[in-house]
Amino acid sequence: MKFDIITIFPDYFGAVFDYGIVRRARAAGLVEIGAHDLRRWTSDKHKIVDDRPFGGGDGMILKPEPLFSAVEGLTGAGEAKELAGTRKRVVLLSPQGRVFEQRLAAELATCEQVVLICGRYEGVDERVAELLATDEVSVGDYVLSGGEPAAAVVVDAVVRLIPGALGSETSAVNESFAEGLLDFPHYTRPPEFRGRRVPEVLLGGNHAEIARWRRRAALLKTRRNRPDLFARAALTEEERARLEEEANGC
Repeated sequence: MKFDIITIFPDYFGAVFDYGIVRRARAAGLVEIGAHDLRRWTSDKHKIVDDRPFGGGDGMILKPEPLFSAVEGLTGAGEAKELAGTRKRVVLLSPQGRVFEQRLAAELATCEQVVLICGRYEGVDERVAELLATDEVSVGDYVLSGGEPAAAVVVDAVVRLIPGALGSETSAVNESFAEGLLDFPHYTRPPEFRGRRVPEVLLGGNHAEIARWRRRAALLKTRRNRPDLFARAALTEEERARLEEEANGC
């Protein structure tokens, strides 16, 4: 698949994708990543990409014309509706978007091209969200100086879900959020450290018992750290009853 990142700071991505899984996926030809300077698609001699907001207010707004031209140049489509039925997505990275999560990462991993638009300044002309983007996405409920760090997060999360990107085909299945739960706790040598021992079940070699322990540990950790996820988790009646007993001190 291919990522095309539209930004006013293409050099930001100079080394970001030269490490770990993303680097290996690029080297294996599983993914291409290009960072494109938005100023390439301006039509004035000063290469202006922003202007003051109508109605007044602080800051500057990214203009629609160069963004529409950039997406059309990269995808062949001038509006989001033209991408219907294709395996191409145009993602506007914005604090106003829906929160990026594993399910969306999995969707994007099936695409052949994903264009990421990095916002800057006070924001982006709303017509970009209304007409150009197929998705408006936020990486969290906080404000960044621009969309570049968010683009790096999205690329990393999506690339690891591309078949062949990870060393083990089961790694992505067993990670946090893959089944709507946090990952189970992991341990390595030494078996005892600062008075804390690795759970005995993990040392015994009984794979069925280990699987049961990991499932229960994942449920407990999710309930403790992410009650919002736990509330939506698909639990068996036995699991639900056991967790209720433990919560009640039984």
